[in-house]
Amino acid sequence: MKKNKNTIIHGRKTVLVPYRRVHVNKYHGWMQSEELQELTASEPLSLEQEFRMQESWLDDEDKCTFVILDRNVYSQSNSDEIASMIGDVNLFLNDIENRQTAEVEIMVAELHARGQGMGKEALLLMMRYGVEYLALTSITAKIGLANEKSLNMFRKIGFKEISRSEVFKEVTLEWLVDTDTKQWLWNETKHIDIVMEEESESVLCT
Repeated sequence: MKKNKNTIIHGRKTVLVPYRRVHVNKYHGWMQSEELQELTASEPLSLEQEFRMQESWLDDEDKCTFVILDRNVYSQSNSDEIASMIGDVNLFLNDIENRQTAEVEIMVAELHARGQGMGKEALLLMMRYGVEYLALTSITAKIGLANEKSLNMFRKIGFKEISRSEVFKEVTLEWLVDTDTKQWLWNETKHIDIVMEEESESVLCT
């Protein structure tokens, strides 16, 4: 998505950066994992296909993608994004009749980063970005029935189950934006710093 191509979002534990060509090799390596393929319902791609997909997503106004960085590693490695990469988070605006709803997907690929609260923070940062900058009023997530950790995380954040498919073995959850949920999200993400590189502007969310 062109809208976020120059946006960096700083949290306490994570930093979100746009998915760029420089990230593709490491991302491709992650996606050779059968575990990640199963968790993300993805088919393995060749490296060439991965590069083409990154280029297409950059120009696709229906897909907003950030790479998740470990903030500690990022700070201690002179802002080395490749060394800091731990996963990615995406918003898919698939409903052409309602541009205010999106499906969110998150992947924490690096084992050492799991169970540290990084995935939860990255999800909240993406939700904040989606509501504030993409004007979303609802966010959905499709999660495998066997993925109890993800299901628990989304439910704790406030996502509610709206459907279940035994055929696809997945649950669809939804988070609706209203006065209370928006205030909760703003409180949970009040520490974030959103930097728009294009405008050389830093916006501290308070």
